[in-house]
Amino acid sequence: MLDHAFWNNKKVFVTGHTGFKGSWLCLWLYSLGAKVTGYSLQPPTNPSMFQLCQIDQLVSSITADIRDIKRLRESLFNADPDIVIHMAAQPLVRESYQSPAETYEINVMGTINLFEAVRSAVNQGKRIKSVINVTSDKCYQNREWSWGYRENDSLGGYDPYSSSKACSELITSSYRSSFFHPKEYAKHGVGLASARAGNVIGGGDWAADRLLPDCIRALLTGKEIMIRNPKATRPWQHVLEPVSGYLLLAEKLYQNGPIYAEGWNFGPNDDDVKPVEWIVKEVCEKWGENAGYKIVQGNQPHEAGFLKLDCSKAKWKLGWNPRWDLEHAICKVIEWTRIYRKNQDLKAISLKQIEEYTKASDC
Repeated sequence: MLDHAFWNNKKVFVTGHTGFKGSWLCLWLYSLGAKVTGYSLQPPTNPSMFQLCQIDQLVSSITADIRDIKRLRESLFNADPDIVIHMAAQPLVRESYQSPAETYEINVMGTINLFEAVRSAVNQGKRIKSVINVTSDKCYQNREWSWGYRENDSLGGYDPYSSSKACSELITSSYRSSFFHPKEYAKHGVGLASARAGNVIGGGDWAADRLLPDCIRALLTGKEIMIRNPKATRPWQHVLEPVSGYLLLAEKLYQNGPIYAEGWNFGPNDDDVKPVEWIVKEVCEKWGENAGYKIVQGNQPHEAGFLKLDCSKAKWKLGWNPRWDLEHAICKVIEWTRIYRKNQDLKAISLKQIEEYTKASDC
């Protein structure tokens, strides 16, 4: 698992730190003793995990846009990080249909801006050693295969979001080849990798048009859960699963960049690749209180029907493995949500779940 001694006092620059996944990452880095600088817009939802867990008290937080290249360069240079994790994004498929140009601006040009800021800092003598661009499992050209996509499979994307993430992967590859080539590591000292994860669930996610947040909103208000695509099948996992992968990958890149500077999948075991309706039934059962759901009829924007990742490389080369199965992950979402409903300490329960995850045995 992670080396606590490695992370103590490491300087980490995180873009998108006010988002759901970014908030969990910041909490974990805080628990490891890292010194975090976050760069992001205000939290994208209200409520948000960032605000509820008072993460602004744990990190140095910069409120700015990833599209503002001047501000980004200044912020990165002043933070002088050892490690950079890029998570700032427009993360929703349905939103990308409504705002395609903005989705590409954020997810494509935002990636370029981040890499340009890193390149500028390195050229000025800063010792950034580990850079990870967090993309998505939707970066693959989805052919509805029954087997998992591997890191060398074709990139693509039907909708603007998926396409933008494929573009971000291509940009990562280009910058790695052009400016941070592993064969020239002695010159630049930067290990640049990308990380592709499946659908994540966890306490504190309030995004619109995402399955678990939609379920939680309905449960908290005593309404039926409305689902659009009951047979759509995804690689579901607790948010701590890919975040643990990002942190482990960052360690490896720092220690030996040329070996680990490539693309990586972080997804669940095959048993946890489940259809939407299975997830909703499980949520209703674990919540109780007469929870129920209804399938919404009518035309919906295109979304992939089946998607699965092959994570063999991460398991073999990084020693990374999923630790919580999907049923347990859903239990943790319910646990977090009950604490939220009782107005209890959400930072404490989140840190407790991180601790429990780190102590879990590998599958």
